[in-house]
Parts: sequence; C-alpha cells; structure tokens
Amino acid sequence: MDEPKGTGQPSTWRSRPRRAAEGRTATGAEPPAASEAAGAADAPCEPLHGVDPYATPPYGEPGPWAPAPPVQRPAVTPPRGVPLPGATPAHGTPLPSATPPHGVPAPSVTPPRGIPAPALPPQQGAGSSPVTPSDSAPAPSHEDAAPPHGTLPHGVPVSAATPPHGVRVPGQGTAPGGAGEWPGGRGYAFQQPVPGPAARPPRTPSRLSRLAVGACALALVAGVAGGLIGAYVERHGQVTDIELPQAGADPAADGGPRPKGSIAGIARRALPGVVTLHARGGGSEATGTGFVLDRRGHILTNNHVVESAKGADAVRVTFSSGQTATGRVVGSDSGYDLAVVEVSGVSGLRPLPLGDSDAVRVGDPVVAIGAPYDLDGTVTTGIISAKERPITAGGEEPGSEMSYVDALQTDAPINPGNSGGPLMDGRGRVIGVNSAIKAAGSGSALPDGKSGGSIGLGFAIPVNQARRVAEELINDGRATHPVIGVTLDMEYRGEGARIGGSGGGGEAVAKGGPADEAGLAEGDVITRVNGKAVADGEELIVRVRSHRPGDRLELVVRRGGAGGAERSVSLTLGSASG
Repeated sequence: MDEPKGTGQPSTWRSRPRRAAEGRTATGAEPPAASEAAGAADAPCEPLHGVDPYATPPYGEPGPWAPAPPVQRPAVTPPRGVPLPGATPAHGTPLPSATPPHGVPAPSVTPPRGIPAPALPPQQGAGSSPVTPSDSAPAPSHEDAAPPHGTLPHGVPVSAATPPHGVRVPGQGTAPGGAGEWPGGRGYAFQQPVPGPAARPPRTPSRLSRLAVGACALALVAGVAGGLIGAYVERHGQVTDIELPQAGADPAADGGPRPKGSIAGIARRALPGVVTLHARGGGSEATGTGFVLDRRGHILTNNHVVESAKGADAVRVTFSSGQTATGRVVGSDSGYDLAVVEVSGVSGLRPLPLGDSDAVRVGDPVVAIGAPYDLDGTVTTGIISAKERPITAGGEEPGSEMSYVDALQTDAPINPGNSGGPLMDGRGRVIGVNSAIKAAGSGSALPDGKSGGSIGLGFAIPVNQARRVAEELINDGRATHPVIGVTLDMEYRGEGARIGGSGGGGEAVAKGGPADEAGLAEGDVITRVNGKAVADGEELIVRVRSHRPGDRLELVVRRGGAGGAERSVSLTLGSASG
C-alpha cells in the first residue's frame, strides 16, 4: 500500500508499525496480536535521510520535534457516515480540554481590556508524581467542537493554554498502559476548543451621546414654543400691546402759523370773513354763502340765493364763530346775479381783501370756501381753468331774468350751497364770486343751488365786475348796465349777433344811442368785440356787460348778409338801469 498523501510533501519518517498496519487485509481481518503491536510501538523510527527541521510533514503527520506515533487502522471500513471506533476525528472537531503536563507552563494569553484573565492551576513540584490519565478517557463530543482552523477573533479569551506541539496532555491522546496514543489517536495534542464571543457588558452612554440627546430635546421644545408663539401672533397680531410711532412736536401744529401762501394759511385767514346764509320766503328756503365786504356789515352774495327772501327778518346770517345775525337785502341785480345783504349789531367783522381779476392767469391756484349742502366752512382747492368764459344762467323761473357772466372757470369743487362764496387766489385775495356749475347732461351753466354735484366745471363772477356792481347796490340800491343801444335778434342761427330783424323786439337801433351814432343799422351782424369773435346774441351781451358804462369798444360789423363786406366801428358804451 502506498504512503498516505497529505499536503504533497514527501514523508521523512517511516515506522514499522505503519507497515504492519498496512498488512491488514481488505476483507476486514483482525490486525496482529497486541504484543506484536506493543513491540512495534517500542521500535524506534528510522529516518531514510537527514532530518530537515524546516520541512512541513504531510497533513496529519508529526513534525520533526516529536516521534511519529504508530498508525492504527480499523479492520473494517464501515459504510459512509458511520463513525469508526477509535478513529481520528475530522479536522476541526473539538477535543476535550487539554491540561499541560506538570512543569510545563501554559502560554500567557492577555484577555481583552476589562475582562479578567483566568487563573492558572498551581504547578506541582519537581518531586510530584506525574498524573496518569484514566484508561477510560472519554472521547471528544460534538458539543466541544472547536471553531474553524484559523486565528481567534480579537478580544475572545482563551480558557486554557495550548501546550507545545508534540507534548502529550494527560487524559488526552494517551493509550492505556502508556502506549503513547489514545484509542484511534495520533499521539499529539489538539488545540482546545475556542469559546464563542463573550457577551459585552452594557455600554454607558458617552458624553457625545448625552449631548446629542439633549440637543434633540432642546430643538423639540424650541419648535413647540415657536409654533405656539406663531399661532398667538397670527391670531392677535402682536405679542405685546401695539404702540404706534408718532412724530415729535411741530411748532406749526395745533393751530400754529402756516405760510401765507399755503392752503391752510389762506383758509385760516379767510374763514372768519365767510358766512352762511339761509333765506326764507314763499314756503321755501335757500342756502348759500357770502363774504364780508366792510366793517359796516355789508355782505356780498348771489342774487339767486336771496331772491326768495321776503320780510324784514327773512335772511339769517351765521358766522364762522357760530355767531348769528339777521340780515336785510339792500340791493340786487338779476342780470349780474349779485346781491348785497346788511347785518347790524355785529362786532369783530373780518372783511376779505379784494384782488384784481384781470391779472389772473390760467393755471393760477385758487381756493373756494363755502357751505355746500349746508356744510359751512368747507374749503376746496383747484386752479383757474379758463378766463372770459361767457355763460348764461337763470331765467327758468317765471319772471326771472337771465344772467350773463363773462366768468372765470375753475376746477375747484363747487356744489349747491357754494353760491356767493369767495374764490381766492394764492395770496388770499378774492378774485371771484362762485355762482354756477356745469351739470352733467345740461346744455348750459346753472346756479349751483339748482343742480347736482360738481364735475369740475365751476364758474365765478370776476371780482372786478362784482366790485362795481356791489358799490352801486350799496350806494344807490341798484346797478347800471353798459349798453350799445340796439335790439338783437335772438333767433338768428348764423355766425355773430344780428341787429333787429325777425325775432327782434322793439326798435332795432335806439335813436341817439351809441350804435346810432356809430352808423349801425338794422340787419347788420356784429362778429367781433375788441378783437374777440362773437358766436351769437347772448355772447355779445356777455362781452358788453363785462365792461363799465363809458368804456370804448371796437366792433367788426358785416352788412348785406353772409357775403357782405365787413367794416370796423368804434363806439362808447352807454348806461341803463335795471
């Protein structure tokens, strides 16, 4: 029989007992007698060549440091899977724990940090008798299986030291009678089984872990608190009571002085001289505005505000201070739509200064003061939108006369109740008397007490004309009108104003009047006055009444119909009462 093969290295040792064992028959005959086996075991092994201390024997063969034990083979090979009695366990099968011989110290094994090292058994003295293993040493069991061949994991303690290779361990691998092998063994010690990893002691939370847990808890508390605060702020708008910021004290505040050119400065100086009028009579009452002309108690207003007043105490005057007085109408003129009311027994009157309406320019700022809808002391502002705007107002009521005004147009809001109030320039001077507005859907200007609200088209009588008329009403009780001494055809639809003809009433050209002296005749058409075009008869009246009696006018007259020749005529205005 050939030599057993292991790792492929040639065997350096042979023994007679091995040859004797090889002489067993394949039929399973019993091996030679025990005495022969014992004798063979005592025979020394003889090397075939020089021993190589660095050679690796075949797997299962002893190294050069120990004699090879005799090999015993079973007489009969059992079926596969049936363990052989006394056979060598498979590689890796655990063996009983080996105890090193007396006098042989176990190698020192350092256990992991924190785990105590196992105590070694006390060594016997030199004179102690060796321990003789029991003849009936138990075979290694499956439960004592060692871990796979290799290096132990880091930190796993070694329960028993492993003796040097070839040193026999009492009770393990020793045959009865000191034959040098345990039944079925090879005569050398196997490595002790390695216990499984010991259970780690519970770990104490580190400082970093405690900090992480604390941070998480703090974040959770902060999130909940933030949510509660946010909900409260969303519901109530503020965590604390609201305190609104306020500007510091202003020397001009609380009625302090304002610049003279400011709206507040103009209103502060003008309001004491503006009054509210209530006229009663004929079962009706009209509300309007007026302003003080002098310290004698004369107040200027519109004729349509007081024309319904009947009786001695028909007009009630209320000042900005709240003081009231009874007034009387001293004179009025429906053609100019102006009237003067006088009050007595009132002290501390504040007359308003009068300006020059001829010096006004389009775009100049203006301030209107009045009592729209009986709201006294109302101040509005705007600009001069146009000058010399010819308007006619009134004449709707039976017996009432049409008013002809060469007005100042403004976008300062004027509403019912503003009639008769002052229109003031940027220096606080009166430049007009608010009289009419253009209502939406109407074809002409109407007194503001007979129409709707303002649409930005207000008209005021120029103060130059109002001043002359007021002086005449106070001094004479009536006003004079400038005239040219002709009767106009108000039904004429051509360009210009035609004298006499169809629709004309009375004498076409008054004998000895300004027109007669200038050579005008019936049928002539006046197309211009002082260089300004005239559209119809009403506009000619407005142009003429914007002047004083005695003023000289330059007229352009066309004779002989639409294709007639035009010529210039100069005349001096006459005067008429009523």
